[in-house]
Amino acid sequence: MTASHDSLFEDAIGRYQRGAPASEVLEEFRAITLQAPRHSAGWTCLAWLQLLEDQPEEALRSARTAVKLNPQDPQSRINLTLALLETNAKGVREHVDLVRRVMAMAPELAGELHDSIADGLNRKPGWKALEKLKAWLDA
Repeated sequence: MTASHDSLFEDAIGRYQRGAPASEVLEEFRAITLQAPRHSAGWTCLAWLQLLEDQPEEALRSARTAVKLNPQDPQSRINLTLALLETNAKGVREHVDLVRRVMAMAPELAGELHDSIADGLNRKPGWKALEKLKAWLDA
């Protein structure tokens, strides 16, 4: 990924973190993944935004790409789990188990993942799939 792609990514993620609606930054992340198709963080963010915008089929494709590019990233696994739940697909358990192991071994990552879950529930109150995943991870 080039410096300009890094800058686009940082700008887009910064806008989201400052409270921009998912719908406002979704196209930016779609453009980032088109310009840099091997940028796993771009795919991870795109999947998250697609989930927030009730685009589960698109999120499933994006999350699978993110996991393929970076299988160790727990956020991409969370996104894939959510997309699987939203589309009633199979394969949820292996991803939940992997995220639980990562959270147990890396407390700093666990904090980031809890923050992400809280962000999702704040931006999309009553998100049943995320509530279910949160309960599994907290068990």
